[in-house]
Amino acid sequence: MWAMSESVPVRCPACRREHLYSAPSYPCVCGAPVAPSLDRHGTATAVTHPVWEEDWITLRCTTCGRRAQWPRPELGCPCGTLLRVPLAGPPRAPGPRGRRPRFQPVTIRTARDAVTAAALYLRWLGFKDIRRADQRPPSGIGLAARGLLAQVDPTVRPASSRDVECLWLTAMTESATCVYFSLAGYATDARVRADSLGVPLFVLDLTGTPQPVNGLADEMDAKGT
Repeated sequence: MWAMSESVPVRCPACRREHLYSAPSYPCVCGAPVAPSLDRHGTATAVTHPVWEEDWITLRCTTCGRRAQWPRPELGCPCGTLLRVPLAGPPRAPGPRGRRPRFQPVTIRTARDAVTAAALYLRWLGFKDIRRADQRPPSGIGLAARGLLAQVDPTVRPASSRDVECLWLTAMTESATCVYFSLAGYATDARVRADSLGVPLFVLDLTGTPQPVNGLADEMDAKGT
């Protein structure tokens, strides 16, 4: 049975009735509970036209670091209004972490250079002991670190949604976070699928600098490990 988080007051904007709401926690693949943080002082909004993409949020497990999508907290008021419960923003760091040095890329001329560029970038993000992955991916080359599985695709074919799904499934079996690097970019359905599965996507430009493609990659680039 799912555990419940701390109760917060939620007022219906239609009838002004106040409720106490506790968001359920969901089991991560590692077994740890994952629950959204609620904004105690935020204002609930009425859902008038449900949109499937807006019914899900991406949460990160604080135990293993894995990201996954879970239902957005909502509450049905007796007056018939469906309420979207406000979420708290991400917690701020307790103090300054110091500035990272600039990433030093390597020019990409060969497939091996692409793998080297991705490995250097992961090390720059803070991942340790970068190595070849034990399992070879269907396309490209796999890299691994503690709690991380990466795929580097140096081909001239844009990565497909199936490529992203295969990486995600392999990472899930290993309880690891995953990230995809592609030299030729991504098909539109691959980007959509990556966002739904919580997979950061990067494109390797010819200077050897990984460029974030989606919001998850932007966050990884900004924060590192």
